[in-house]
Amino acid sequence: MHQFKELSVWNKAVDLATDVYSYTKNFPSEEKYGLTSQIRRSVVSISSNIAEGAGRKSKKEFKHFLNIAYGSGSELETQLLIARNLGFINNENYEALSEMITEIQKMIYSLSNSLK
Repeated sequence: MHQFKELSVWNKAVDLATDVYSYTKNFPSEEKYGLTSQIRRSVVSISSNIAEGAGRKSKKEFKHFLNIAYGSGSELETQLLIARNLGFINNENYEALSEMITEIQKMIYSLSNSLK
């Protein structure tokens, strides 16, 4: 249906994942299978679901996967807030990541609405 690599929202989501991986590599080692893992799964889910949806045969299926990607963004922001509250990331980095998530979610919303 769509070439996902050409979607700017997918590219931004991949950039976000790269940034999140960089930040989480400094998390406490005891969080490797806890919050670090959850955050990384959430961030990877955003670009992965955009790609999977783009490869589907119908607009309805694409929208479904965009909705999942949007939800993963909300999940990620919650987990990053917890990480900030625990002192794993500073407020400046949290705010930068939060802005990226918001921008991506707006793009997902717009793309989803364009599929009517």
